[in-house]
Amino acid sequence: MNRLRALVLGVLAAMAGGCAVGPDYRRPDVEKVAAFKEAADWQPSSPADGIDRGAWWSIFADQDLDRLEREVEVSNQNVRAAVAAYDQARALVRESRSSFWPTIGATASRQRTNETVAVAGSTSRNGTPVTSTTDSAGLNASWDVDVWGQLRRTLESNSSSAQASAAALAAARLSAQATLASDYFQLRAQDQLQSLLDDTVRAQQQSLKITESRYRYGVAAKADVVSAQAQLFSSQSQQVNARVQRAVLEHAIAVLVGRQPGNFSIAPAALRTDVPTVPTGVPSTLLERRPDIAQAERRMAAANAQIGVAVSSYFPSLTLAASLAYQGNTISHLITTPNRVWSFGPELALSVFDGGLRRAQVAQARGAYEASVASYRQTVLAAFQQVEDEVATLRILQDQAAIEIEAVKAAKEAESLTLDQYKAGTVPYSSVIAAQTTTFSSEQTALTVLSDRLQASVNLVSALGGGWTTRELP
Repeated sequence: MNRLRALVLGVLAAMAGGCAVGPDYRRPDVEKVAAFKEAADWQPSSPADGIDRGAWWSIFADQDLDRLEREVEVSNQNVRAAVAAYDQARALVRESRSSFWPTIGATASRQRTNETVAVAGSTSRNGTPVTSTTDSAGLNASWDVDVWGQLRRTLESNSSSAQASAAALAAARLSAQATLASDYFQLRAQDQLQSLLDDTVRAQQQSLKITESRYRYGVAAKADVVSAQAQLFSSQSQQVNARVQRAVLEHAIAVLVGRQPGNFSIAPAALRTDVPTVPTGVPSTLLERRPDIAQAERRMAAANAQIGVAVSSYFPSLTLAASLAYQGNTISHLITTPNRVWSFGPELALSVFDGGLRRAQVAQARGAYEASVASYRQTVLAAFQQVEDEVATLRILQDQAAIEIEAVKAAKEAESLTLDQYKAGTVPYSSVIAAQTTTFSSEQTALTVLSDRLQASVNLVSALGGGWTTRELP
């Protein structure tokens, strides 16, 4: 027992003083900037207090959007798949932790053997058959001692992978939410376009009545009536075609919230006229706010730990094994000292020759790590690019929107004046058609700019992480 105690204490001391081979993880440096270039002359609108970490879409104050976004969390199938992947990664962490504990097993068996026993004094070659029974029961245990840190590095790798999976879940959720918000505002833009086309058709129907009346009184040519009819039919065609895109968007939203498109509908409503935005913050904080960056960084940490796992194969493995069993012919007296059989001792194992296998495994692990570093840096660059893109889009479209508002006012005034001139007989009907076309084109462009601004606002929130931070990683 003294020797056993000394051996156990020696193993524990070796584990306490042992080091985990392989490089310790340090996050690589990436190029940063002091401020976003495109945000220099851009002022975000209210709210100015940042993004709601729980429901970032609340900046748009839209009840329908809020209801749909909350369905994404529980019904979107891509989000559910990401949840399942995260659960799988967490199970791997628990599996790695279990390897630090000894494995204990129990055995029990009964064996029957037939033997032929010769009878004393008999000259016959045939003896007497005898059946014997041997019962056994016992316990066995083994413990892989993590002297070189292979188990610790494996746990480190799996834990980092689980964090990467958690970040991937956040990224999938944010992507679904952003896609839904973008589709929703496009759908509302289609509702607004439908209303615009309805107004245009009514105006052109009124113009057609004026033209027909003037033709009946002989002050307008038949060509004016035909031109008015052709213009009206063209607008009515666009009026019908606008429903196609709305139906497609409605179906896309249904799938995003996990609903059957055939059982899902959104009532038409007007598009909001203001565009709420959020401040970009300091560029350096973007590394902590984007789930895709966190995912790439945690994958890098997992790959770094795998280098240590590969390097540990160069060193001998130490296993402590013990067994205690009882063997006897009668089960009633099996658990007795004379029937006891036990063993205990350490086991060292080391590969002497493997044809370069371990060297190749270490090289593979280092190559995987370098690839993850490049992927991480590329993800960071893409994140900064996305923020710059969306800020530039919002800033430029904001200026364009102001111009388009004035253009619509001028086009409507010109249309009204031209129609009055036509009634007075001073201009041909072609001038009315041109004025009405200009008005519709200006209104359509203004609507497109507004829709693009709302989508850019959604994209900016998504580019900033939607209120998520690395503090939410498990």
